[in-house]
Amino acid sequence: MFLANDKRYEKMIYRHCGKSGLKLPVVSLGLWQNFGHKGCFANMEAMIHTAFDLGITHFDLANNYGNPYNGSAEENFGRILSGMRQYRDELCISTKAGYEMWQGPYGDRNGSRKYLLASLDQSLKRMGLDYVDIFYHHVFDPNTPLEETALALDHAVRQGKALYVGISNYNKAQTEEIKKIFEELHTPFIVNQPSYSMLNRWIERDGLDKSVQKNGIGLAVFSPLYQGFLTDKYLGGIPQDSRVGKGETWIGRELDDTMLSRLHKLNEIAQRRGQRLSQMALSWVLHNEAVTTVLIGASRPEQIVENAACIEKLEFTKEEIAEIETYL
Repeated sequence: MFLANDKRYEKMIYRHCGKSGLKLPVVSLGLWQNFGHKGCFANMEAMIHTAFDLGITHFDLANNYGNPYNGSAEENFGRILSGMRQYRDELCISTKAGYEMWQGPYGDRNGSRKYLLASLDQSLKRMGLDYVDIFYHHVFDPNTPLEETALALDHAVRQGKALYVGISNYNKAQTEEIKKIFEELHTPFIVNQPSYSMLNRWIERDGLDKSVQKNGIGLAVFSPLYQGFLTDKYLGGIPQDSRVGKGETWIGRELDDTMLSRLHKLNEIAQRRGQRLSQMALSWVLHNEAVTTVLIGASRPEQIVENAACIEKLEFTKEEIAEIETYL
């Protein structure tokens, strides 16, 4: 039986998710990669335990995580959770549905009531849970009326199978439109989960960050390290065991000489700040006041310890921000 560190809440910082009463750690653990069918279970368990010992209470999943076996990340998380059930009320567990999951028209990429509610039941079964804390629609679906998607998420709350609802990969206009429906329904809609990093600033150009801040919605951002670019692993070349080296990322072609020069410049700033490049990249994302939490990924426990240490230096001087901007 796992026994957590008694001092787990002494250092971690928690922020309210939008204007809701729910607080999330500024660093959360995403289970998109390395928790699936091919992973080492002992390593997965060590990562979850390490994260919780650091005060990371938020664990983010989705029905299709665990490629090539969709659902295996939830299954493995459920196995890990069975050994730490006494801490369930200290955990914020989220899952999502929206991308391709099972064969046929009802498990294909969509936002229908049929798919969302069936998927949530499957997710709860895989994790051995009665409810999740946050249930997301994973990706905007132009072929389903937005009202149907909103009503399905609202129904999940009224069934007691989710405490809050969220959306992911929705832009500013889509977010504002579904928010109006949720307001009419009095649904506890609290969060949007977009991609965001130093190298991917679309939410700023779109105005999503300013919009959610105005409307009391939190941002839980994924890929804050741009799938590993914003770490020191590529500063000396492309390791064979990296995601780029193994061809497991669609942005690998962006790692050219210009990108490498930019990363080296950013790394110099990080070193002057007494941080690793990855830590500074996370601190920079959290510097945006619209961001509630960054979702980190990891392949081993030591990465979680390293990335969680970003909270020790969240402040930037005006000069540092200006210098970073020159390279971005």
